[in-house]
Amino acid sequence: MAENRASANEEAYPEGIPCWVAAELPDVEAGKRFYGELFGWDFEESYGSSVWALLNGDRVASLAPKTDGRMPTVWTVSFATTDARALGRRIVAAGGQVVMAPFPVGDLGTAALATDPEGAVFALWQPGTHPGFGRRREPNTFVWAELYTRDTAAANTFYGDLFHEALFGTGTGPDFGRADVTEVFPAEMPPHFLVHFRVTALDDALGAVRRLGGRVQKPPFGTSYGRVAVVTDNQGASFALLER
Repeated sequence: MAENRASANEEAYPEGIPCWVAAELPDVEAGKRFYGELFGWDFEESYGSSVWALLNGDRVASLAPKTDGRMPTVWTVSFATTDARALGRRIVAAGGQVVMAPFPVGDLGTAALATDPEGAVFALWQPGTHPGFGRRREPNTFVWAELYTRDTAAANTFYGDLFHEALFGTGTGPDFGRADVTEVFPAEMPPHFLVHFRVTALDDALGAVRRLGGRVQKPPFGTSYGRVAVVTDNQGASFALLER
């Protein structure tokens, strides 16, 4: 494992703020080539077989090998918490599930995996030595997570109760939103979170995705938070590119 260093830009994230994103891929080396060229990321060893993705030396994401071939190849967003077990109990009480109980990730922190009442998967992160993003909201870093759901009112209630201050507190600028799944995807698409990375020139980025072996799943469309396109990488993991 590489030296466990945190960037000076890293900060403690309040509960309910998206603080990290990670992709589970069949081939991490292929993922490094794809995202390294698309976003200009560098990589270094992290915990176990995972790697940190770095932008200008700061941690912005991680790539990990997919250990179960039956599971989808995905980008997963983690929400910050000071107590993963207590938050897990609140998730269950609100109608969600904890599908992977809190577990330590070395001295980096404690992780857990949960679903909301409609089955959308998200992670929890209780920080140890790794607080979360060293950079975010900048070009080539995480900027937004959109929950595509079949019941936006129920989603607002569920996440609003869990993460009220993060979503509705004074002076907060939410890093995730909610939309009906049929606004972008076919009706049969299950509810899910879609991780967004910021780019400065969306059309150029889409050309790079195609050149690197990915595909455009949904061509550019307008949203209240910017111009967005949904793509997949060269291994099938979906994510969005956002131009603001």
